[in-house]
Amino acid sequence: MTHSTTHVNRAGRREWTALAVLMLPLLLVSMDVSVLYFAVPAISADLEPSGTQQLWIFDIYAFVLAGLLMTMGSVGDRIGRRRLLMFGAVAFGVASLLAAYAHSAETLIAARALLGVGGATLMPSTMALVRTMFTDPGQRATAIGLWSTVMTAGVALGSVMSGVLVEYFWWGSVFLVNLPAMGLLLVLGPVLLPESRDPSPGAFDWVSVPLSMAAVLPVVYGLKEIPSEGVRGEYLLAVGVGVVFAVLFVRRQRRARHPMISPALFRGRGFGVALGLNLVAAFGMMGSAFFTTQYLQSVLGKSALEASLWALLPAVPIGVAAPLATGAVQKGVDRAYVVTAGFLVAACGYAMLALAGTDSLWLVLTACAVLSCGIVAVMSSMTDLALGLAPVERAGSAAALLETGTEFGGAMGMAVLGSIGTALYRHEIPASAPATAHETLGSALAVADRFPGLATAAREAFTSGMQGAAIAGGVVLAGASVSGLLLRRGGWSRSSPRP
Repeated sequence: MTHSTTHVNRAGRREWTALAVLMLPLLLVSMDVSVLYFAVPAISADLEPSGTQQLWIFDIYAFVLAGLLMTMGSVGDRIGRRRLLMFGAVAFGVASLLAAYAHSAETLIAARALLGVGGATLMPSTMALVRTMFTDPGQRATAIGLWSTVMTAGVALGSVMSGVLVEYFWWGSVFLVNLPAMGLLLVLGPVLLPESRDPSPGAFDWVSVPLSMAAVLPVVYGLKEIPSEGVRGEYLLAVGVGVVFAVLFVRRQRRARHPMISPALFRGRGFGVALGLNLVAAFGMMGSAFFTTQYLQSVLGKSALEASLWALLPAVPIGVAAPLATGAVQKGVDRAYVVTAGFLVAACGYAMLALAGTDSLWLVLTACAVLSCGIVAVMSSMTDLALGLAPVERAGSAAALLETGTEFGGAMGMAVLGSIGTALYRHEIPASAPATAHETLGSALAVADRFPGLATAAREAFTSGMQGAAIAGGVVLAGASVSGLLLRRGGWSRSSPRP
């Protein structure tokens, strides 16, 4: 693969300060995925949304974000990543203000959609700017390790922050906290962040925009609905439609004179390998989250705020795992060994989760910590590899592909492992239980006071389902550990690629 000939300079205080500024929008974008967890009762009481509207209030942010990532990554390469970041900060701030003072469910849904648009500009822009500012491979690896840590921690912090804010303020406060950070970014960004763009991007491929959204949105929708609603024809149809448009999108990129996503990114096989392994890692991370959040609340009986506070504990070692993984590669440890070890560690986390009973708080928390550390080690290393292989002028597109792959992997993890766990739950729940109890653990607990012994049976059935899904997840990640061989064979395993 041919790389641009960017001169390698070591970053100084200015670049590291700029990285700290970039971490603010990244943290908030990731927090917005989970920031409504505890605000829903207050929103429901105030805006009285219908069941469908409530689902859209939750899901529209992630759908718009996933659907626009590739488009925004390409736009950033053309107009400049810093400029796109500034536009995104304004959109995110305006949307936050609109959401905080929404007086109807429709307004809140529209505001959440606009937040998704802003998030889709901010995420690839921040990663692409890291690629631009840190041309030294060792420093870039450290910066990407920090980026991965903040991104992962933000999802855990979002739910806790919403619980605290809703406890002491009104629900709109969960959106207003975005404004100071976006204001700081708008003030310091033009001073600290360098502008970078593709010097000869060609005409923008407008046809690829609807094709990319039609490829991403139906697949993400179908995969997200399957764990909770079951494998239904409409969800399988949605995934199928998305796959068809994905094929059309790929054909368009190969034939267009100026494609949105340049096929040249994949001519060096290492980029495709990095995307694939990053997707598998996201599969493992989100597949476990589907069960552990329910386990803490519905099996152990923790309140939502208590559960979120307990869930913060596994996030603590993540702050060490990502920098350790990228730092180990820079010190000469074979990247293949880091990736193999990361997947094996994550598989051990799943193995621990498979041993959990109905009263295993510390075992589950430890399993989550072990799993998360292994996954983040893989994701940070693969992000570093992918961005290092991508030419600087295409950093936005490369970052957008990585983020889109993460969205797909997470949705697949929830769909596959969630379906396994749900199937085992329904198999284990006593046949004498009421029909509603066979749907979900939450449904069973809702009627448990009228059926003696149902609560205990439902919790045991859910735990059995979690154990089965953990075994499946562990097998997938253990199998993925052999991917280190691909890295060694391709010659990408020793250190970060140089620009």
